[in-house]
Amino acid sequence: MKLFGWISGSKPQDDRTTALTAWRRTWAGVLDSDGSAAPLREQLDALTAPDLDTEVELEMLDALDQLREAQRAAAAGALAIVETHHRVIGADRCHFTAPASLPSDQHQANGRLLLTSARAVFVGGGRTSAAPWHAVHEIVRVERDVLLLRGDRSPAAHYRFNTYADAVLCAFLAGRLRRAR
Repeated sequence: MKLFGWISGSKPQDDRTTALTAWRRTWAGVLDSDGSAAPLREQLDALTAPDLDTEVELEMLDALDQLREAQRAAAAGALAIVETHHRVIGADRCHFTAPASLPSDQHQANGRLLLTSARAVFVGGGRTSAAPWHAVHEIVRVERDVLLLRGDRSPAAHYRFNTYADAVLCAFLAGRLRRAR
């Protein structure tokens, strides 16, 4: 790179950045299929260089591993039961809990999301909100966000997670729980 080349916006790692973007698209495809994380790990290792930050991509691989584990358990007929004594879920069985926020709320409340057999419950930021599975028509995950959509495509809920693993697991389990209702 020429001296002051950064002024024109050229980056020495444009090819690797493009490759990482392609890797992320491949990851999304593998996530939606039953593919293994092993080829993605190999591809990422080939792209890794000392000046290239792949922390997010490593987090994405962890999400894929956790998803495959949850899928195996669900295929065997068992969704994990999370022991929680949170009073908002009452007698419902809790299958997932993770820190989350409400990005569509003007205060962007931080708290905890609990997925139960009957609903998704958010508790935090001085508020509690619930989306019952019978009101959820579709579950959409975009990066670390999960949207629960009504039949008219309006959001019943919008959650943002700290990790890809939490978002991916939430979307998978929410889909299973919604179909079970």
